[in-house]
Formats: sequence, C-alpha cells, structure tokens
Amino acid sequence: DSSLLLQSTHNVTVNARNSNGEVTGRLNVGPKMVEFHSQQFQINSKDGKPLFTVDENEVVIGTDKLRVTGPEGALFEHSVETPLVKAEAFKQLRLESPTRSLSMDAPRGINIKAQAGNIEALSQMDIKLHSSDGVLLLDAQTVRLPKLPEGARGGSGISQGLYEICVCPDGKLYLSVAGVGSTCQEYSRVCQ
Repeated sequence: DSSLLLQSTHNVTVNARNSNGEVTGRLNVGPKMVEFHSQQFQINSKDGKPLFTVDENEVVIGTDKLRVTGPEGALFEHSVETPLVKAEAFKQLRLESPTRSLSMDAPRGINIKAQAGNIEALSQMDIKLHSSDGVLLLDAQTVRLPKLPEGARGGSGISQGLYEICVCPDGKLYLSVAGVGSTCQEYSRVCQ
C-alpha cells in the first residue's frame, strides 16, 4: 500500500515484452519529453470508459466535449468531419481560412442558424449563391438591395444599360430592360 518511485538524472524507461522477450511497448520519461512506443495508446476514465485513444490510423477522443483553449483556436491541416460545431455560450463562433477557401459539403444540406442575432457572410470578392437543381429562396419581411444603381430621370426612353428587377406573383424575380416607366408585367412570359 505504498507508492513506487522511479527516479533518474537522465530518464526512466519501462519496457513491456512478449513471451519471446521482444519489446512490445516502451514508455520513456525524459527531462524534456515523455515518449510512448506501442501499437496503441489509451487513457481511460475511472469507470473504464476510453477518453483518448491513439493508434497508427486514428486518434479518438471519447469525451462528450472537446475544448480547445488556445488563443488561435483549433488548426486543421486537412479535412474535419463532425456532426456539430458549436461555440461556448455567449462566445462567437468563427470558421476561417485566412489564405485559402473554406468548404462545407453535405449530401443532405447545410443548415446555418442564428437563434438570436445576425448571420454575416463577408468577402473581398464575390459571394455566389447557386442551386443546380432547385430554387434560391429569400424568405424575409423585407429584401433590400441598397447599392443597386438607379437610372436618371429623362424622357428619352434610353435604358442607360440599366435593368429593372421585377417580381412575379409567386415571388420569382426577373430582369427587364429599364424604361421611363416600369417595364414589369404581372403576367410576363417569365412568370408563367
């Protein structure tokens, strides 16, 4: 009922051997690093639940929550696969790729939700919303396009290279060459 103390001025090495005397596992505790050589390394909770497992193919973290406390957050060199990405309560969540693109792929859709607050998408270049086989739905009380250019009033009827955005009764949008008055038609061919 007492502790075993192994002490060294350099390092302490513990070897595990098989029946042939070959080393199958090695723990080396040195002054600057702890090394473990084996096919698998595992840390268990008091009740035997695996908390952290490492082998040649993967690292498994078996806790309910993985918390990364570094100021830079979590850095991944390759892909990340997870059912949930969530910020701590009252903290901001940012997915960022400072020098390359950020891609989210899901065969059954991607849902981005803000229960209280705004969602912002900022880009130095273009933001493209594309649906290859479906509808782009803007479902809001008000849809604003504040920087849309407006033509100058004039009786010439020349469009000045501007277009009018027209809305069909079902909400579908289409462009019409701008004129002196509105060129939108409720029963346009586009709306049929």
